[in-house]
Amino acid sequence: MSYNKAKGHQILKKYWGYNAFRSLQEDVIASVIEKKDTLALMPTGGGKSLCFQIPALYMDGLCLVITPLISLMKDQVAHLKKKHIPALAIHSGMNFLEVRQAFENALYGPYKFLYLSPERLQTDLFQDYLKDLPINLITVDEAHCISQWGYDFRPTYLQIGAVREFVPKVPILAITATATPEVRTDIQKYLLFKKENVFVKSFFRENLSYSVFNEANKIGKIKKILSAVPGTSIIFCRSRKRTQDISAQLKAEGINADYYHAGMTSKLRNKKQEEWVNGKIRVIVCTNAFGMGIDKPNVRTVIHHDIPDSPEAYYQEAGRAGRDGIKSYAILLYNEQELIDLKQNITLKFPPLKIIKSIYKGIVNYLQLPANSGGGQYFDFDIKDFSQKFKQNPRQVASTLKLLEQDDYIFATESIYLPAQVKFNINKNRLYAFEKDFPKLTPMIRCLLRRYEGIFHDKVAIHEKHIAGLLKYPLKKVITQLKKLHQLHVIVYDPQKDSPQIYFIDDRVSIDRLSLNTKKIKARKLAYMKRIKTIINYAHNQKDCRSQNLLAYFDETDSPVCYICDNCLKHNKNNNLPQLEKEIKKEITQQTMTSKAIINKYSSSKKEHILQILRKWLDEEQISILPDNTIQWEKD
Repeated sequence: MSYNKAKGHQILKKYWGYNAFRSLQEDVIASVIEKKDTLALMPTGGGKSLCFQIPALYMDGLCLVITPLISLMKDQVAHLKKKHIPALAIHSGMNFLEVRQAFENALYGPYKFLYLSPERLQTDLFQDYLKDLPINLITVDEAHCISQWGYDFRPTYLQIGAVREFVPKVPILAITATATPEVRTDIQKYLLFKKENVFVKSFFRENLSYSVFNEANKIGKIKKILSAVPGTSIIFCRSRKRTQDISAQLKAEGINADYYHAGMTSKLRNKKQEEWVNGKIRVIVCTNAFGMGIDKPNVRTVIHHDIPDSPEAYYQEAGRAGRDGIKSYAILLYNEQELIDLKQNITLKFPPLKIIKSIYKGIVNYLQLPANSGGGQYFDFDIKDFSQKFKQNPRQVASTLKLLEQDDYIFATESIYLPAQVKFNINKNRLYAFEKDFPKLTPMIRCLLRRYEGIFHDKVAIHEKHIAGLLKYPLKKVITQLKKLHQLHVIVYDPQKDSPQIYFIDDRVSIDRLSLNTKKIKARKLAYMKRIKTIINYAHNQKDCRSQNLLAYFDETDSPVCYICDNCLKHNKNNNLPQLEKEIKKEITQQTMTSKAIINKYSSSKKEHILQILRKWLDEEQISILPDNTIQWEKD
């Protein structure tokens, strides 16, 4: 299928009201519509969503959007529905019946988008529906997560390529805002691109002013920033407790602030997120669990109270500011002790094998899981509780889980909804005798037999609330009776789970058989050390343009000087804007231009600097203004 430009613009105008695409958007859209596997690298706020939303509406069928961000799923589905575009999302907060109904809707309804997490792709339910879903495009958001050399490697992303076996003719679009050359190669490799095809939009943000402060009194500095720059703000912290402390201090100063972290209930997180998006909260103080995938264009300041451990994380998080194109500020606060701690964090991130084995031994004891068992099962796991009981460093525990995950021993998740499961443990004859002895449990037994086919042979997913409705029992009574049947060995009953989980991919191995790929771990450790070194150098750099310095890490070595970061402003003040002077002089000597035309040729953030240069040249009689308002260069 070839791309029809008129049709693409018609869809853009009809649903989004825009007359033209942004730079690179239409090239990506055309590539996808022409059935080419495509990797698009675009900065935060660069319009990535339209790159898959336009093709999905252009073509018949359903676009499958794979993203780890529940906030993005909910936000984009809500925006699409407002435009009368039918869209669905399946996320961890949904029960089994809701998930199955969503798949039914996607299969038989007029839906154009289905949002899923990468973990969902491995479920039997998804794979049962996959072959029949009318998929026209597979979109992989946050595609950098597929690379083990990236800062946010997620092993579940490695399974996405397997989906293509079921829909071999469907193109794939991978999109991300951060990817080094090595990561770009991995994305195309693991997503099984038929041919290399990369579109890269400059990561340069002309309206975003970067600043760094070596600050002892961080809360005092934050108050000054919020006082000087009105508007919405995000403050990132590395600690959940710190989000609460800073929020409380800001409130005490009369600043409308609140906190957000992954340790809160999903209901409370959603409430706070919506209040911030809708302007009821001015400042959200949060961990990195907040912000990604949330569409709020008018954020004026993003302040990092704590230095992040990678340039990728910093660029992504700082990029929340100024998505509406208006001048905004990304401010990084640090002190020298933090930089020392950051280097020491390497040991916590990559514990020695002895500590990994010790933590693994503690985990299986905590779960009371014997060797050679547990394969294919989920277990509740609370890192804080485990760390306290087994006297382990919580950060080393989290890192060990990540390393075990990367070597395919387990899969760990903050929270996942798993429906209750039941299987009968006795044959029909024994069951008949049991009913005579326990008549009060007979209605429950009969309900299970009637509602769930195959329950004698395999574990089947049940829904306790649905059973309660059928039997007209309180939910508590249903759960009590199911537990009683389990205790009497009549059924095997696994209750519903919606807490953090560890999933064992295979039966758990004994401690002496635990073997990790130390070569790969060492390579990841070296990559992590490189990222730490880069972010520390970024903090210490008081000379180079912050934007150029940051973008060089992503292999963008020809980005322009921003003129608005702390280093540029200091450099410009001391050196009379030499680079900008050189550019403007070239413009004036090569063509006839008015001062207004010169100013309009550059971004609004450079207006004051240009006027300053022109006034200086007039005073020094290097230029003159002719009667038609054009500028003439007088002398060298």
